[in-house]
Amino acid sequence: MTTRHAQRASACPAPDTLTPADRYQELFTAVQGARVFADSKTFVDCAPRGEPADILAAYRAQCSAAGFDLAAFVAANFEVLLPEPSEYVSVPGQPLCAHIDDLWPVLTRQPLDHPPRGSLLQVPYPYVVPGGRFGELYYWDSYFTMLGLAASGRPELLHDMVGNFAHLIDTYGHVPNGTRTYYLTRSQPPLFAFMVELAQQLGSIDAADCLPQLRQEHVWWMRGSEGLAPGAASGRVVRLPDGRLLNRYWDERDTPREEAWLEDVTTARASASDAAEVYRHIRAAAESGWDFSTRWLAWSSAVNDAASLAGICTTDIVPVDLNAFLYKLETTIADLAQQSGDAATAQAFAQHAQQRKATVIELLWDEGQGAFFDHDWRLGTRRTCLTGATIAPLFAGLAEPAHADALAATVSGRLLAPGGFSTTEYASDQQWDQPNGWAALQWMAIDGFARNGHEALARTIAHRWLATVAAVYEREGKLVEKYALRQREHEASAGGDGGEYPLQDGFGWTNGVTRALLAAHLQHTAHGCVAHSAAPLHR
Repeated sequence: MTTRHAQRASACPAPDTLTPADRYQELFTAVQGARVFADSKTFVDCAPRGEPADILAAYRAQCSAAGFDLAAFVAANFEVLLPEPSEYVSVPGQPLCAHIDDLWPVLTRQPLDHPPRGSLLQVPYPYVVPGGRFGELYYWDSYFTMLGLAASGRPELLHDMVGNFAHLIDTYGHVPNGTRTYYLTRSQPPLFAFMVELAQQLGSIDAADCLPQLRQEHVWWMRGSEGLAPGAASGRVVRLPDGRLLNRYWDERDTPREEAWLEDVTTARASASDAAEVYRHIRAAAESGWDFSTRWLAWSSAVNDAASLAGICTTDIVPVDLNAFLYKLETTIADLAQQSGDAATAQAFAQHAQQRKATVIELLWDEGQGAFFDHDWRLGTRRTCLTGATIAPLFAGLAEPAHADALAATVSGRLLAPGGFSTTEYASDQQWDQPNGWAALQWMAIDGFARNGHEALARTIAHRWLATVAAVYEREGKLVEKYALRQREHEASAGGDGGEYPLQDGFGWTNGVTRALLAAHLQHTAHGCVAHSAAPLHR
């Protein structure tokens, strides 16, 4: 299977061997610094019209000439690849389910169509992109998209996407944040084990075939643990003072993100910290998928200036969700190894999982507040900001029934809004804070509570989220990346705001989670809503 993946991928157009910043050097800095494009991601996604080295040489020969026009030079040498906004607008009167089902072909990309010498990585099979500015395959987004593919009766596309992720692990040792050269130094929340489980449930794969990739992903996340001293960290691994291991988010580089170069430089200039340290924290937060949130800020920054990333400290934090996902990875490896007759591997990974579970419960569970919290390994203290990540141990099977009972009360009292499940308790200008709600967190909460005996709460979250999505769809005829959750019953639902870029239409994981919830809640009024409705059913 590995050889077949590689052969198919190699037949697709090859990307540049360097990232855009490494390839174009001072040209890259000039374009991003001058904001030739309104969105910093636009340039790094451009397709060069000729050989990249020749373009750089031409720039160096021309840039000092009187009247040199940088924007004209870029237009002459690069093809800008932007989606058509009209792709994501439904026809009036189209029901929500039909709109989502019709979107899968619109959001599907063919790897043979990749432009050569650009930043898009080779993959063997078709894949679904989120939409809008996100025109590549993303890691954790894709699991939630796959849920919708399953509900829409598209198992073949789901199977192809699992094959793409297996190929990425075989090729790079991990799943990159997204399939771009500039994403290779980081991953995203590791959900490959969940994808494999879903695909096996649908009969699309034999999960045991993915055991080598699951083990390789674990090796990558645990790299640096051998010989690591107590109280120290290396890469994504933290060894606690008592010798136990947990993980954090990280990035191999300490430079501005290429797709957000000007934004990161501006943030670093506003910070009292060393610029390289700020860049590393920002990149680590991007690996978390929560880019960005008060969750990653030093407490003083979160209180005094929630809109600023100058106080970001991501790599100081041991996140509850990451360690819950790695627990799932370890238990999956143990189970598949046992089924494959490899008792030694099964025993070793069962022990890894048990040690991680015990450590997470001891350090990250707050009995008084009835919730899981992140941990600051440098300070040796539990973080105090309650976030939607608190439900990840339920979703990953790490939590015990008593944790589920306490979490149900805590979520009901502190994170449940009329519009759905809240991301944090703090409002800010960052997109992973109040008032925004995200499809991925809704699904994890719904699934986690349902599987732990709290079906009523799971149903409440599902029904409120479906009403939120339906209200915006009825008014605007589209699904969006995130939603501003209603905080009061009489308020109107709306698309979310905040962050580095405008609200994106599409949208992969919103489509996936919504489609899966519609399939599970056949009596919900969202089934009756239509695009651009003259008589909307939802607020």
